[in-house]
Amino acid sequence: MRELSYAEAIREAHAELFDADSRVFLIGGGVRSPWYAGASLKDIDKDFGPERIIDTPLSENAVTGAAIGAAIAGMRPILFHARLDFMLLAFDPIVNQASNWSYLFSGKSSVPLVIRAVINRGGQQGAQHSQAAHAVFMHIPGIKVVMPSTPHDAKGLLVAAVEDGNPVLYLDERWLYEQRGTVPSGLYRVPLGSAAVRRKGTGVTIVGLSYMASEACKAAEKLALHGIDAEVIDLRTAKPWDKDLVLSSVRKTGRLIIADSGWHTCGAAAEIAATAASEVFDDLEAPVERVTLPDVPAPVSVPEEKSYYIGWEQIVSAARRALRHRYHEATA
Repeated sequence: MRELSYAEAIREAHAELFDADSRVFLIGGGVRSPWYAGASLKDIDKDFGPERIIDTPLSENAVTGAAIGAAIAGMRPILFHARLDFMLLAFDPIVNQASNWSYLFSGKSSVPLVIRAVINRGGQQGAQHSQAAHAVFMHIPGIKVVMPSTPHDAKGLLVAAVEDGNPVLYLDERWLYEQRGTVPSGLYRVPLGSAAVRRKGTGVTIVGLSYMASEACKAAEKLALHGIDAEVIDLRTAKPWDKDLVLSSVRKTGRLIIADSGWHTCGAAAEIAATAASEVFDDLEAPVERVTLPDVPAPVSVPEEKSYYIGWEQIVSAARRALRHRYHEATA
């Protein structure tokens, strides 16, 4: 089977969706610019023209409102925000309109909109260009949040999101753009809300989201060198997240590590940890470990970035702490 990069898989998903459904179009600032979209939309305007690829001024709130209106009118827009940070300027129409619309009209009208936003990290971009605010949107009823970590899922989740019929926030991380993997030709779907077991194990459960799912796989390989058998779950969808799969794994291993590239307080990792503590507490052999960013804005200097951002090393350390602990022995 052929291989594509993560960015190429996103680009192919767009093209095949455009070919399959005349209602699908792309709108947003920088959709024709490699500086904004990288290879994920390379030359797509040349293939489909300005009627399907609408490059807009940088007015996030107005463009989001327009895309919501188009979705309500029967179109299937993919709205592109080159940085998740600045998508926050469109918080009002996303939260007050898109997420509530179907409920307000008793399911008789919906907003089949995909909002694609990019998480940028590193490169001395600083606090206003490096934020992963996905947990904010996990809190809001009526909107789904997907965060693929592989090229295969980057394509399949985008197709499923466009076809879902409800507002879906699709987040991709630039640190994954060069990652390569097998990607089938043609349209296929990765179900929303379904996690994937990337590695089976019995010693500890490691749940990763987006880029941190990739780092979790690296951590499991390092742990295996020392005889530690880790099970890695790629969450893929942050909301609704696959609670059944995660808790089933924790019942087997007795230990849970959650790796999330968001902040520590009230983050995605906090939600999963709280659920595990309330529903499988008696199966836990150690406190749940959260591997997250510290509760401070992203720094600019390179040395500070190296300390700020997390990866497989921190996951390995968390797993070792969990494995040293014997909860039931300690509290007996």
